Parts: sequence; structure tokens; C-alpha cells
Amino acid sequence: MKIDLTGKVAVITGGSRGLGEAMATTLAAAGATLALVARDEAKLAGVRDKLVAAGGKAAYFMGDVTNEADVTRIAQEVESQLGAAQILINNAGTNVRKHLVDLSLAEFQSVLDSSLTSTFLVSRAFTPGMKGTGYGRIINMTSMLSHVSLPGRTPYSSAKTALLGFTRALALELAAEGITVNGISPGPFGTEMNHAVMNDPKANADFLANLPVGRWGKIEEIGGLACYLCSDLAGFITGTDIVIDGGWTAK
Repeated sequence: MKIDLTGKVAVITGGSRGLGEAMATTLAAAGATLALVARDEAKLAGVRDKLVAAGGKAAYFMGDVTNEADVTRIAQEVESQLGAAQILINNAGTNVRKHLVDLSLAEFQSVLDSSLTSTFLVSRAFTPGMKGTGYGRIINMTSMLSHVSLPGRTPYSSAKTALLGFTRALALELAAEGITVNGISPGPFGTEMNHAVMNDPKANADFLANLPVGRWGKIEEIGGLACYLCSDLAGFITGTDIVIDGGWTAK
């Protein structure tokens, strides 16, 4: 069965690059109208233009999703320009790789805010528009590091593990409305966040040695999973987290 998201408005935070761009591309190809949210206007415009050139529908909205006023404004702008959103993908997030004793409070807080606080603010802003319609899809981008971890990842693992709890609780709150809430936990994908490891031959070799499939994930592989979870086919899936990590956490 072909997935058809025609007529659905899909909001993607962190939609200007990486996994956000990959999911936007797949959802646009399925007919959704994309609302891309990020802070970099040039990159947002670039993704928007690619989607439109491929025959999709898209607009971008600039703002800081850790800022309550920005999120409120963005939600109003999306509804005014595109209509109520039926799909929300909370993809924004940053990482700081340092050992605990070298971390500042500001660095730790910034990672929590980028993944967890932003998801709270954006979900709170867009959920009311889904209620009463009988349909809604929220995807929170968690991480394999919410299931296992690595040295130097205390902020990131903390934020992503908390996001799992947020996902479960919100799924229970919204289940009766026909709104599903799920997590996607990517493993090692070839995004900008991982370029430091990928570009270090030894670190890259060591990392791949721990991956059963022996390669980095392709960002397009996230798009198909997200598109499925946003479809009618996935209406019975809620409150869970799907790990897509090349077998890392299976060991």
C-alpha cells in the first residue's frame, strides 16, 4: 500500500539539515505540506527550494525552539499560512561531547533544552490543533543513547532518556484523541553531528567495529520509518520507541 499524506501539514523542527531534511523529503514525496523550523534561514530556504523543485509543498519558519515566545509565534504563523498541523516531528537537538568534570552547567543545560525543553514547548503549541480531528502524529527523535550510552555523553543521554519518558506520558494523554506519539531512536547516522568521528580514521574504524552491519546509517533510511509512523497504517502504534541503529543495542 502506498502511503498518502496529501492534505496533511507536517511540522519538522531542525528541518534545515541532516535527519530533519531527510524526513521532510520523504514526507513531501508522500504528499504532505512541510513546515520546516530552524534558526538558519539560508539552510531552511535551501531545503524548501529542493522540496518545491521536486514537486513538493513546503514553507519555512525561523525561530529558536527552546524559546517560548518564538515557539508561540511559529505555531501561529504555521496555522495562519498552512492551516492546522496534523504531524509534528520534534527533531531539533544538539550535543556536547565532554567528560562530566569538564562540562559547564550552561553546556549541560543547553543540551537538555535543545532536545527536551524544545519538545515540550513545540508539542504544547501544536497539540491543540490536532485535538478533535481524530488524527495526529507526533514523533520525538530520541537516540540509541537513551537505551545505552558512551563516555562523554552525559548531557545527551540524559536528555534523550528523559525524552522517552515524555513520549510515553504524552502518548497516554492523547491516545483517546486518535493522536499517536512515538520515538525514533537513531543509531550512528552520517549527519553533521557525527562528522568529527567519521573524519577521524581511528575513531571511525573503532566505531564501525562495534556495529553489526559494519556501516553508518544512511539518512534516507530514517525517512521511510518516519513516513510509515505518520501514516494511517501506524494508527495502532503509540507510546513506544523504535530503534534504528544497525544492531548496536542488540549486543
